[in-house]
Amino acid sequence: MSRNLSVGIVADWLVGFAGAERVIAEFIELFPASEIYSVVDFLSDDSRHLFHDKKATTSFIQRLPGAKKKYQTYLPLMPLAIEQLDVTKHDIVLSSSHAVAKGVLTGPDQLHISYVHSPIRYAWDFQHQYLRESGMDKGLKGKLARWMLHNIRMWDYRTANGVDYFIANSHFIARRIKKVYGREADVIYPPVDVDRFTLREQKEDFYFTASRMVPYKRIDLIVEAFSRMPDKKLVVIGDGSEMAKIKSKATPNVEILGYQPNDVMQDHMQRAKAFVFAAEEDFGITPVEAQACGTPVIAFGKGGALETIRPYGEERPSGLFFYEQSAEAIVDAVEKFDLVRDEILPVDCRANAMRFSAERFHSELDCYIESKWKAFKLSKEVSYS
Repeated sequence: MSRNLSVGIVADWLVGFAGAERVIAEFIELFPASEIYSVVDFLSDDSRHLFHDKKATTSFIQRLPGAKKKYQTYLPLMPLAIEQLDVTKHDIVLSSSHAVAKGVLTGPDQLHISYVHSPIRYAWDFQHQYLRESGMDKGLKGKLARWMLHNIRMWDYRTANGVDYFIANSHFIARRIKKVYGREADVIYPPVDVDRFTLREQKEDFYFTASRMVPYKRIDLIVEAFSRMPDKKLVVIGDGSEMAKIKSKATPNVEILGYQPNDVMQDHMQRAKAFVFAAEEDFGITPVEAQACGTPVIAFGKGGALETIRPYGEERPSGLFFYEQSAEAIVDAVEKFDLVRDEILPVDCRANAMRFSAERFHSELDCYIESKWKAFKLSKEVSYS
């Protein structure tokens, strides 16, 4: 595929380096001469280095008061903002979207491929949970929030027509795309930096979990479960709005370390007998990272985890599932794990994680874009003949 093509890369917002940004970094690796566009760009110098030091063309939200720290409060303006970004000079537009990036305006002679981490969760099937957890489910504030989310849903559905091809980060999200947009999506699992983690076969006698402490991650349930198992040690790394609530549930066998640098988290992940994961995630990078350390995962059996963990009972398992988000279900799963842990081998966990390497993603994405560009060119030639 010609690397001389003009390529525009569109992000929702650039403020850190997580799953959506990893995909953008891979887009840039494929197309080093590409240009980046985003609602806002507040990347640190360290993160920008991963983007070949490129700076994004941003929207008017970049200049609004408090945008650096509270950019998400401008969500009602983001559909308008993303439509003002001019990408008309590019042959190919690649968007990495979990909010509004897929809504960038493109023309009939431009190929738009959107890698979707999820349709806007808090506007679709997570709306009720989002309103409840943010305290906006009642009164006038609740009515205004519902009206705003209704408008975002209408915009989100309409702009799906501007995407030529959807890529989903899991089959779970492909089903969500079909449900929300009525469109088929191909699946390419996102890149996980598995090479950053090393296999450790000798495990220590503690369980581990790490996450942002926000409601949907359900760290509170994990801590509550271990408070009922005083003979089992749990180490928790992370910080966020739920910290006080989670600390209030902790018993002496639960050690909460708060925010820690990557090397500390990696060390605990390698030494733990198992990683406990209670969220319903679109894909879930952290359980894959745990497996890359040779650490089995005890996970809620819904969402992306069903695609990234080989459960006990299958060949070469890498963990086991519980199927209800409750402390009782986690207790049962941990007790079951203790009975079968010798049958879940660290080397098998590591082998399973390698299915999601960055090298694999790069190769699959390159072939995908090339094939779609060829098909797009052919369709234009036929229409002009």
